[in-house]
Amino acid sequence: MDNLRYKSVFDIIGPVMIGPSSSHTAGAARIGKIVRSIFGELPEKLEIHLYESFAKTYRGHGTDVALVAGVLGMDTDDERLPMAPQLAFEQGMEISYVPHPEEKAEHPNTARLIAKKGDRTMTVTGISIGGGMIQVTELNGFDIAISAGVPTFVVIHEDVPGMIARVSSVLSEHQINIAQMNVTREAKGEKAIMILEVDIPNVKEVIEEMKLIPRLHAVNFFN
Repeated sequence: MDNLRYKSVFDIIGPVMIGPSSSHTAGAARIGKIVRSIFGELPEKLEIHLYESFAKTYRGHGTDVALVAGVLGMDTDDERLPMAPQLAFEQGMEISYVPHPEEKAEHPNTARLIAKKGDRTMTVTGISIGGGMIQVTELNGFDIAISAGVPTFVVIHEDVPGMIARVSSVLSEHQINIAQMNVTREAKGEKAIMILEVDIPNVKEVIEEMKLIPRLHAVNFFN
């Protein structure tokens, strides 16, 4: 893939993890953790759609358990990872699995998670590309590109003039460099999503300042 980036030997040999598979277990946990980060709280309901290889082997390779563990906020080496479904049940999260073994996806290791709480619904599609590395390719119907391990802001806002300048100004005031930016909108003047890969910032202060920007609906950060 064009934007596949290795930063160290550990990106090649894989992460410290609870097994059995870096692609099917560690990668799945990271997808789940990004879902939790963007959603911002524990969902009441989690619907997990699995495609191709994920759909055929998810029970044997622990993909189902790892996805739930990630949504619970666990890292890949968390010793509680095998108990994730039980812990989720105890915390009141209802989980359903929908395998699609014959349906084609953009990558064999693809999962689409639908998180729900109250009147909130969020969909995220993620792929595990090997060695525990992942990419998020869709958020609420938007085509996006997010890789785990890179400091990233996800900003949901109205498509109005000056929004990019206002967000960039907040980052500039905190001496934060933007490495890469991607903006996608539903239609002119409708909801849009801004993805910003940045240098490691003082996250808390930046998020609070961004929230004060008019017509900016939500900001999430993960690394």
